[in-house]
Amino acid sequence: MVPLNLLDRHKVVVGCAPAALAATAGDGDYVSMKGYDRLTIILSVLNATTVTGGEITLKQATDVTNSQSDEKALSFTSMFANTDVAAAEALTETAVTNNTFTTSTTNSKSLLYVIEVKATDLDINNGFDCVRIDSASMANAVGCAIYILHGERFHPSSVNTATAN
Repeated sequence: MVPLNLLDRHKVVVGCAPAALAATAGDGDYVSMKGYDRLTIILSVLNATTVTGGEITLKQATDVTNSQSDEKALSFTSMFANTDVAAAEALTETAVTNNTFTTSTTNSKSLLYVIEVKATDLDINNGFDCVRIDSASMANAVGCAIYILHGERFHPSSVNTATAN
């Protein structure tokens, strides 16, 4: 049996290219979860000085273009955080209140956050199957988001059929 690598079983998509994650720049792209059971969002942030933490939320919609303007909040209650990746590798599960968390405001630190989303978390009864990350109010920091879709619901060849905006 040939061992599989990450890309054989998962779809990796840039959710938000490296940018200052303030109002508009922090609006990640939508990705469709139609063929997947799970989405892992990895958010990497580099703080400068006089940092204002970013308010991180998740949004859901019925298509990746959000052309129907039907976007709404996606509930989540926890995430994993490492607020100083230079000092340690461990991620700590952290509670999220009101479906939002704020990134660390410690100056000159590199941060890592991981958010897990199940397809069943979305409002699938009303056709919501697309997700994006959103950041607001961040100042003096840059970051990027990577989406990893996994748990394909169909034949493994469907791994390369996810659509991102």
